[in-house]
Amino acid sequence: MSKFSERLKELRIERGLSQDKISLLTGISQSTISSYESKRIKPTDEVIITFCKFFKVSADYLLGLVD
Repeated sequence: MSKFSERLKELRIERGLSQDKISLLTGISQSTISSYESKRIKPTDEVIITFCKFFKVSADYLLGLVD
């Protein structure tokens, strides 16, 4: 799931968003987002879908299955 962590952080930074801002916009706590980015926890399917919709990317991209 490390590719998810990398892609999540890349997408966030590319869009100039802080973890706090994404937290406010998605309803996922900042500490949880931090844990995803640092590979401490793995996201559920629901969380993956939330981030896909938020960033307008496919799950395949977010999970690192395609570039």
